[in-house]
Order: sequence, then C-alpha cells, then structure tokens
Amino acid sequence: MTVRELKKEDLDALLTGLGIFGTGGGGDPEWGRKIIENDFAKGRKYSIVDPQDVEDDAFVCSGGIMGSVKALEGMSYDEIIEMWEKDFVLVKAIKEMEALRGRKLDYVIPFESGGLNTPVIMTLAARLGIPVINGDALGRSAPETQMTSFIGHGISLYPMPLVDRYGNTIVVKAADKSTYADEMGRIVVTRGGGYGANAHYPMTGAQLKSSCVPGAITNSIAVGKAVIQAVKDGRDPATAFASEVNGFELFRGEISEVVGEDKGGFYLTRVRVKGTQKYTGSGLDMAVKNEYMAVWQDGEAKVVFPDLACVLYTDSGKGVMSVDLKPGIDITVVGIPCHDRLRETMSTQAGKEALGGARYGYSGLDYVPIEKSNK
Repeated sequence: MTVRELKKEDLDALLTGLGIFGTGGGGDPEWGRKIIENDFAKGRKYSIVDPQDVEDDAFVCSGGIMGSVKALEGMSYDEIIEMWEKDFVLVKAIKEMEALRGRKLDYVIPFESGGLNTPVIMTLAARLGIPVINGDALGRSAPETQMTSFIGHGISLYPMPLVDRYGNTIVVKAADKSTYADEMGRIVVTRGGGYGANAHYPMTGAQLKSSCVPGAITNSIAVGKAVIQAVKDGRDPATAFASEVNGFELFRGEISEVVGEDKGGFYLTRVRVKGTQKYTGSGLDMAVKNEYMAVWQDGEAKVVFPDLACVLYTDSGKGVMSVDLKPGIDITVVGIPCHDRLRETMSTQAGKEALGGARYGYSGLDYVPIEKSNK
C-alpha cells in the first residue's frame, strides 16, 4: 500500500484546487487553511491512501460538517478551531457510527471536494489516527447529502448519526427516500446553532472501490499548481485550469445581478452575467443552491448538475464562493464533465431522485451531458 503525506509546500495548491472544485460551495478555503495549519502546528499528520489500495473488508464511511454557508461564515474560524481541540463534533458523529456498526473505522472518505469540507475530513482522519481516502463521492461540492455517486451504486446513506454543535444527537436508521436524512439534518442544523456534523455511507473497501470518484486530493493539488504557475508566468489562469482538467471555457463576463437569500439551511441564488470580450452581447444565468447547479447561456441550458460549472475570478483564477457573488465581479466559467460514476448514478431512478433538478428548484430541468449541450 502506498501512503502519501500532505506536505506543507502543497497547501496553497491544495486549497486553490479545492476552492475551484467546490463549485461555489464546500466551505471557505481560508478556513480550511487554518484547520490544516493548526494540525501541522500540533504535529498531526495527514496519511492519504488511494481507493484501489484499500482492503476489500475494510470499514469505511464518509461524513462532514453540515450547515448554511452563511451561518458558517458568521462564526470566527479561530474560535471554532480552538473549540474543536476540546470538542470536535464530527468525532462524536463518527463514534456513533462505530457504535452502530460494532467496529472501529479503518478509513474515512470526504463526501465532496471543497475548501473547508475536504480539510474537515482530513483533520478528522488525523485526529482518529487513520488514513483519509484520496477520493470522494462527487469530484466537486453539492448541497445535499444524498447527492453522491454512492447512491447509484447500491450504498445506503443510512444509518446516519447527526450531532449538532451542542451535542444533541439523532440517528436516522432508515427512511423511504434518500432525501429524508438530509431534510432531517437541516432541522437539526437550523435548531442546533447553525451547524453540526454527520456520519454516513458506511461501506466496505470493496464497495468503496466500485463507487467513489478517485483522486480528490491529488487532483486538487495538480490543478492548484497549474493555476498558481499560470499567474506567476503571466498566463491566463482559467485557460490553464481548463487545460489541466480537460474542460472548456463556457463564458467570460461581469456579474450584473445577484438575487438570493439564506433559507432553510441553504443559500439560494439566481445570478446574471453580462458577457465581455468575445461574449459581448450575450448573457449567462446561473442557478445556485450553495453550489453552481445549472447554467444557461441566452436561455439555453449549458450545464446541469452533476456536471461542473467552475466559476473563477478572471484575474487570479481562484474559485468564486457563492456567498461572495456580487455585481461588478469579472468571472470566467469553465465546464467539466462529471466522473462516469456520477453519470451512471444519473441513469438510475435513485440517482434521478437524489440529484435531479427538483432538488434545487428546477423540476423540469433534465440532465443532459455537458458535451451534448455544448457541441
């Protein structure tokens, strides 16, 4: 088994990549930076293992911090990290999962790629003394717990322990729909101080290898290095990013309107962008539910979740968080096809219910692969 360790010199690249793959959500990379720097200062190590190296009979699960992006940003990062040294709510959720399954966890895998939510799982693994999997369930971020590749490959979301910031604990053992656990989680979060933690998707190593999206950590580092180097060289960072991920430029423009609100644990937004450069005279609309879920150019759908619409600051190439959207910002939008395992999930009934447009307010919006909508 090959075990990597995150190096301090890779931190900037990792967070840059995660910030872009977060597709508007996944948490603030600067919070992720504080988490990792705190762990380095305390001598914690991040052991990273590729999915194919995991034993078939290993016990693996996912988990994460739950909460509104707005609510999280309203708290002091330093205060929360200091609090976590005494009482890390995610450890409590994992311990509940271990008690339910009657065995210790061998590995943990990030739910998604994001500037906060990936480091959260990395620090969890470091604190538990186990490796973190170099992969996730999306290759991007998503607003709801059932929005994963796992759902389409026969892995149950349940049981799902939920623990709020005050220690109140609920376990969703079973439900008739995959969306129920996330809806229950939102209740726990909104009544429990704005954030909490959950553990979910208990699986074997064999199940992990057949269902996850590999490379989440190493891909983010590679992307971050490409973007950072492009800026240093005076090259266009969005072009460098698109080349690194085999994506393609969708649009460049200036944000002209942002209409949104924090509601029920989600930041819901509609964004309009006025085209610039070769896109002058054209317009772009984006639907945001924490993350960038769908994109239309001049009224025609160009990107539909789970394909990726990565929104970058045109000058720096860094990812634009959805909470930072405001008129006047110059952005570049790069499209990327999602991983085949998510495509396979979208072909199942469970996947359509879990990831479909109805989950972000567009019930009539069908998934069409990005390559077909951008011929």
